[in-house]
Amino acid sequence: MDELPDVTATDADGAPLRLADLPRPLVVYFYPKDDTPGCTREAQDFSALADEFAGAGVHVVGISRDTIAKHNKFTTKHALRVPLASDLDGSVTEAFGVWGERQMYGRTYMGIERATFLFDRDGHLARAWRKVKVPDHAAAVLEAARAL
Repeated sequence: MDELPDVTATDADGAPLRLADLPRPLVVYFYPKDDTPGCTREAQDFSALADEFAGAGVHVVGISRDTIAKHNKFTTKHALRVPLASDLDGSVTEAFGVWGERQMYGRTYMGIERATFLFDRDGHLARAWRKVKVPDHAAAVLEAARAL
């Protein structure tokens, strides 16, 4: 993937959210599930840096396959400041190549790979982080975004 895929998720109000229509530079981060320890920490880290991303002119959106209701509860519970979108039909996670077979505790299942993508002003992929480890990740993404 070299360019921002023309795919549509669902925003917090249940409306279509076409990624190609979002302001750029754009950070799209994928996470497995609302309100789990790693996903909560990641969302909190991006939220803590929301003003700095905005100051750099960078839009951030988090995406999982959770429902809008779960996203809204998660956002309220943790006072998140980054928008979350739902990929209920799986088209967004498929387009980004982050949906696939996962393994945890010896169990194999289908799920989302924790991954982040940074797109420049023209919609070209500037950087991708695959198999993300949460600690310090949001700060590394901000540093890369500022370097655009």
